[in-house]
Amino acid sequence: TRVEAEDLAALADPYIRVSVALQEAFGLRRKECLMIHPHQADQGSMLVLQASWTKGGRARVVPIVSVHQGAVLDRAKQLVSPGASMIPAPKTYAQQRNRYDYVTRQAGLSKLHGLRHAAAQQRLKDLTGMEAPVNGGPTRREMTPEERERDINGRLILSQEMGHVRGQITRAYTG
Repeated sequence: TRVEAEDLAALADPYIRVSVALQEAFGLRRKECLMIHPHQADQGSMLVLQASWTKGGRARVVPIVSVHQGAVLDRAKQLVSPGASMIPAPKTYAQQRNRYDYVTRQAGLSKLHGLRHAAAQQRLKDLTGMEAPVNGGPTRREMTPEERERDINGRLILSQEMGHVRGQITRAYTG
């Protein structure tokens, strides 16, 4: 799943537009793209997600590895003041989550968790040099021992960056 520029432009609410862009760029969950405090999370070469912003209350670090990610983060920081989240005052998280659902549905966007899948697949390719199996990459049986070692190490890193305790969960995203 990808969100094209015209899809983002169709999102009437600038907070939702940038939240969806953060979701795509970093593979964030819906809760995370709303709760994140962009100024605080931006630590130069990494995005640091506090436990209170994440599912399961597990803080994590997502490396900033592309110019696109940096640009999206800069847009988020331009939209909100330091110390603020992607939830405009005086809205609550629940109100903004409902607004997110409404605005994305109005723009014809659905299944945005697929953005997390696409980000995981791209990150696995970056880490291993191989396409994810769901994208036509080799299965474990088809890999050489060296490729298998790269795959195991890449999946371990990916699992941590995605905020999963078990590597099996990440396999649902990549095959």
